[in-house]
Amino acid sequence: MDKLFELTWTSLGLIAFSAVGIYLSVIIMTRICGKRTFSKMSSFDFSMTVAVGSIIATTVLSQSVSMVQGIVGLVAVYLLQIGAAFARRNRTIRNLMDNSPLLLMDGETIIEDNLRKSRVTRGDLRSKLREANVTQLSQIKAVVFETTGDISVLHKDHDNPLNLWLMKDVQRN
Repeated sequence: MDKLFELTWTSLGLIAFSAVGIYLSVIIMTRICGKRTFSKMSSFDFSMTVAVGSIIATTVLSQSVSMVQGIVGLVAVYLLQIGAAFARRNRTIRNLMDNSPLLLMDGETIIEDNLRKSRVTRGDLRSKLREANVTQLSQIKAVVFETTGDISVLHKDHDNPLNLWLMKDVQRN
């Protein structure tokens, strides 16, 4: 219990030094590898964000992990992210790594089987429709459960048809 509130100038200095070092490393690696490393375009991108956050916290606050070990861990995770991004260019690998977007609503019609598959409740769906400023179901062209877990609402633009390219990889059932 005594260690709960223990803080020395040495430990405070080490935490500050590690925080600056790991922070600069994240900035440098992000500049080298690109902004994609913190996007939410796929589950691998999300995993990257979680892994980097965990490495930062562990490096800054744990006495058992040195700043150099944290930087090596960061570089390894960034390299894995780059490798996954390149591998995902291959359709077969992309299909193994990524979920497919799933159609939840086709116009005003709710696709119940797809709600169950995606574990999205009608309440979740209503919430997302409200966020998208839908006031009438007749305003909806399509609702898609994206690979990231986000829900996209495509609004009707009068009687203009939906561009099929936008729906290319979306599973309908």
